[in-house]
Amino acid sequence: MTPPTASTPLVVREIGSDEHLDFVRRQRSVSFLQTPAWARVKAEWRHESLGWFAGGELVGAGLVLYRQLPKVKRYLAYLPEGPAIDWDVEDLPPWLRPMAAHLKGRGAFGVRMGPPVVTRRWDTATVKAGIADPAVRRLGDLAPTERSHAGARVVAQLRDLGWRPLAVEGGFAAGQPQFVFQVPLAGRTEEQVLAGMNQLWRRNIKKAAKEGVEVTSYDGVAIDPELKHFHDLYVHTAERDHFTPRPLSYFRTMVEALGAEEPDRIRLYTGRHEGTLVAATIAIRVGAHAWYSYGASSTEKREVRGSNAVQWQMIRDAIAAGADVYDLRGITDTLAEDDPHLGLIQFKVGTGGEAVEYVGEWDLPLNKVLYKAFDVYMSRR
Repeated sequence: MTPPTASTPLVVREIGSDEHLDFVRRQRSVSFLQTPAWARVKAEWRHESLGWFAGGELVGAGLVLYRQLPKVKRYLAYLPEGPAIDWDVEDLPPWLRPMAAHLKGRGAFGVRMGPPVVTRRWDTATVKAGIADPAVRRLGDLAPTERSHAGARVVAQLRDLGWRPLAVEGGFAAGQPQFVFQVPLAGRTEEQVLAGMNQLWRRNIKKAAKEGVEVTSYDGVAIDPELKHFHDLYVHTAERDHFTPRPLSYFRTMVEALGAEEPDRIRLYTGRHEGTLVAATIAIRVGAHAWYSYGASSTEKREVRGSNAVQWQMIRDAIAAGADVYDLRGITDTLAEDDPHLGLIQFKVGTGGEAVEYVGEWDLPLNKVLYKAFDVYMSRR
């Protein structure tokens, strides 16, 4: 991405989905929530692809979703895990001010975004030590193994520009997760990644193979016949683990939209034991970033370790595709023994990866009265 200069200030304007997709294809990592296809998944929102231009060259892009304020034709402009701009620059105002001006001209009363910028990382050994220490209740109680100066600079500049961080309750942000768990893959072989997992994960992967769990992956039109089976197991998982499941229609739309954009953008994985579906997952990849997006598992036959088998195949495929990272998505920042989310981070820690904190989601009020009204409306829902 080419930084702007005094002689070539950045210009922000709407771009077509093809131009947006061409830009995404040139990047090593862009969130799947910032692809043109994601607009089709969120069809209930108005959308727009934005481009940042320096001297006629497209140097940044973002997907904007417009959420309307009830009874008023004014909008919250939302860029989930975006935009895809050069966040490493020393000076952010030339990038963010023209974006805010453009969105205000489109009727936005406020802007919400989630910069894909890391602030801190904790390796597996550090997280495991924190879980074992009763005095440690949150990731923030632990010294990070890596602290990002670029992340600190972004946070400071956002505050100076009038952006407000969204409150995080119970470890989860209101929108996209601020804390995730990732397995670094760049420069590593399957053998090295497997060796980095804990003994339980390695044993479970071996047991699944011994028990005869068969893992199959599907892409393109081959996904559709299997999607109903995935969804049935996903609903079962939701009932067991007490969360609200998404409807089958949502997954059909997601598969169709992302699959049409790139042939290998989205894949469905199934794990079967003696013909019985015991685990199923959905994986997404954009460039060198691979995500575990949704997962389901049966309560019966848990002893055959179908979930571990499916996860391992997803990781292997990510390595084969040249991915730099395998992203297991959200975790909470809580490590306390009595926290109900502790099991989630313990499962992910077994992969031998790292806990990663992003700068989180930030709001810029453009019309303070309407922004306050929206804030009140959302708090009462």
